[in-house]
Amino acid sequence: MSTRKRSNKRNHRPGSGPEAGPDSRQNRAKKTGENPNSGSQREIQPESAQKERGNWLFGTHAVMAALANPNRKCNRLLVTTDVLRRMEAELRDIVPSNVFVEKSDRGTISSLLAPDSVHQGIALDCQPLENMALEDVLARHKEGDSIVVVLDQITDPHNVGAILRSAAGFGAHAVIMQDRNAPPLTGTLAKSASGALELLPLVRVTNLARTLEQLANNDYWRIGLDASAKQTLAQSQPGKRTALVMGAEGSGLRRLTAEKCDLLCRLPMVEAARLTSLNVSNAAAIALYELVRT
Repeated sequence: MSTRKRSNKRNHRPGSGPEAGPDSRQNRAKKTGENPNSGSQREIQPESAQKERGNWLFGTHAVMAALANPNRKCNRLLVTTDVLRRMEAELRDIVPSNVFVEKSDRGTISSLLAPDSVHQGIALDCQPLENMALEDVLARHKEGDSIVVVLDQITDPHNVGAILRSAAGFGAHAVIMQDRNAPPLTGTLAKSASGALELLPLVRVTNLARTLEQLANNDYWRIGLDASAKQTLAQSQPGKRTALVMGAEGSGLRRLTAEKCDLLCRLPMVEAARLTSLNVSNAAAIALYELVRT
């Protein structure tokens, strides 16, 4: 897909590379005397139906963001014919020259992923991103306005991905979560994040209470969201450096986590609705909007 010349070093599987078949580039080269590796556009390789293990991302936004991320090591891209036809120019500009690209079909892609994965006809095998240390995030944002989101035992990858998406959209600098009882960085989480996993650090820490102390030492005002709190987030007049602390649905913030917060606040809920809480990703989006607009 790249406009750069294809490297001779890349290995192709037997029967699937440009040297295979009676009308291949290699055979044409023998007849015409041309350089088989010349040309400005990398060919799309034929379909491979072999199921392989790997770290697969799927869905248009998640895959395109990963391909554009220089910190993401990508290996192999599978696309259906209709996706390739619709996105060929865009893919040609963004796919690194070392990425093995294959035409495939929806069934083959589905067989490589977890059941019911909505892949939209595109999937990428790549290496997981390295975890950024909290110290590195704090060093980047020593002064000035800053928002970070702290997640206390939120385990659903859909919720974590949606929170990442909202956090990136409202300009937060990181999402922080405890390494234990946290969802892995799967394709499901990446798709829910809709590309935000490539844009915003998702920091995993060992001890959440100690992390909240570290944030306080760096001038972050720690606000925990709690449906039973007396004041609303709007009434709290948060500072310019805020750590928004979110608990799991149902159980909410753990006792020690709540004790490490400077303030507990709630979102204003209409009493007539007879609802006490929202989905945690929806609550995070509303809270982030409230922090940004004040």
